[in-house]
Amino acid sequence: MAKPLLHRALSYVRCLVHLEEIGYEKCFSGQTIERVDVSEPASISAAVASRYAGAMFDLAKESKALPALTSDIDAIDAALAASKELSLMIASPLVSRVDQGKAVAALATAMGLSIISAHTLSLMAQKRRLFVLPQLTIDVRARIAAENGEMTAEVTSAVKLTAAQAKKLSATLKASVGKDVKLSTAVDESLIGGLIVKLGSTMIDNSIKSKLAALQNKMKEVG
Repeated sequence: MAKPLLHRALSYVRCLVHLEEIGYEKCFSGQTIERVDVSEPASISAAVASRYAGAMFDLAKESKALPALTSDIDAIDAALAASKELSLMIASPLVSRVDQGKAVAALATAMGLSIISAHTLSLMAQKRRLFVLPQLTIDVRARIAAENGEMTAEVTSAVKLTAAQAKKLSATLKASVGKDVKLSTAVDESLIGGLIVKLGSTMIDNSIKSKLAALQNKMKEVG
């Protein structure tokens, strides 16, 4: 990844997100803000993400480019995790289609994304569908894992898992389901401690937040 290019691209994204503080004229000239409601129910967001993920996966598979797609998804997830502004920008109703398109084009170039991924991001910007990007990466990972005879576990923890912890968890899940398991990780500090693991239709909630909620309910019953 070209770090100077990525830095400039993320700076552009930051400018988009903080328009009110920075001032529109300092970021752009001769353009107007297009305010659009991009909020959607979760079920619709999942369906939209699935359509784009399916198209990306099918094209990459036909082109024998699944390894490149895997790298692209890793890069996109890393960018979303590293930049709060990027996460805000893809969901902002204040950022126009044109500006979103320019931002993702700059990011695609900086991250060295494949043509398939770059074009998909561009199309999503045109259609105001970038807000489903986090769901899309999860969906694509699941499709690639299934193609490779693997499963993907969505793991949410209070703090970022260490490499050793992730390896141990992956091995434990593999022993349970009999298949290689890849982890899609996220951090949610509100869990306080522990983690939540979702694998297929099974969900294991071992978070302190969940245990405290259960304890609170028991105390209500006693009282």
